[in-house]
Amino acid sequence: MKNSISLLQEQRSELEEVISKGSATARKIQHAQILLKIDSGKDGPNWSDEQIKEAFGTSSSTVWRIRQRFLKYGMNDALERRPQPERPKKRKVTGEQEAQLIALACTETPTGYSQWSIRLLRKRVVELQIVEEVGRETIRLVLKRNELKPWLNKRFCIPPEANEEFVYNMEDVLDVYHRPYDPRFPQICMDEGSKQLLDEVRESIPMEKGKPKREDYEYEREGTFNIFGACEPLTGKFFFKVTETRTKEDWAYFMRDLIDVHYKDAEKLILVTDNLNTHGPGSFYKVFPASEARRLTQKLEIHYTPKHGSWLNMAEIMLSILARQCLSTRIASIEEVREKVMAWQKERNQANITINWRFTTEDARIKLKRLYPIIEA
Repeated sequence: MKNSISLLQEQRSELEEVISKGSATARKIQHAQILLKIDSGKDGPNWSDEQIKEAFGTSSSTVWRIRQRFLKYGMNDALERRPQPERPKKRKVTGEQEAQLIALACTETPTGYSQWSIRLLRKRVVELQIVEEVGRETIRLVLKRNELKPWLNKRFCIPPEANEEFVYNMEDVLDVYHRPYDPRFPQICMDEGSKQLLDEVRESIPMEKGKPKREDYEYEREGTFNIFGACEPLTGKFFFKVTETRTKEDWAYFMRDLIDVHYKDAEKLILVTDNLNTHGPGSFYKVFPASEARRLTQKLEIHYTPKHGSWLNMAEIMLSILARQCLSTRIASIEEVREKVMAWQKERNQANITINWRFTTEDARIKLKRLYPIIEA
């Protein structure tokens, strides 16, 4: 047979020794096994390439290469990895060049680009003659070492520096959070959020093995809805109300339910809320008679989070969890929203999951020192 090999007994013994000792590399052992199987001598098994591929999980080109190297250069060459030519060393950037690259990644992008990418940075450092040539991997490693991700943006509330109003409201809320639990004066965090109602244009395809659920990009807007949420962090109680609007009237009725239904035995609610213009005692006077409005306001002790300090309101944590777990899909009607939210609220209240707030006023005076006009005497 053309290109067939026939092993001598000495060669078979040497190959069997390579396999039995197990001290050689996996590559060398596999090549020895293949040579023994393709032996077409008198006592050889003379396996076909297809049998070799199936038995050892290799390719036809590998079997062909082993056979050719055995016939041309001998058994040792067929077993061992051939010396690789020395590759030219990649040019690395100097410390000064790396500093210039970092500075570039922290600047505004060129006109026509919204964010830096590795490809764009590579192109730009060459154009600015920072380096003559550089690879994408070098750029990636420089960014990784310096914990830079210029293609990412994060949005958060940036509080003003040296602002007396901010720090007053912040410390006021933090003091509330560290009051001991008292059922006569429950601590309630309240917030609200809005979301679109979206209907499917085409029926989605259910998830199946190996494929996620598939939705059409197109959808129909069915309006918006608002959701009021209140939580008592120390007991794990949650209360929601879904409305079509977010007016003073909506807030007033929601708060009256908290006062007269959910906390009817409490002497006063200690309420933490944001500065939205509807979240104030005046809303009661717009909706209810003066005597009723006064009764409701006397049942509240309101503490406002500072502007750009909504992270101080624990109700934001609650609404974020609700949005991810309950409202992340397309929902077409407000009735369906109410049904989902009430089901989530019931399950959550049964679980009694509390919030352990650990950030204190002392922490704020250390970690947020820049926000204080005067921090030390």
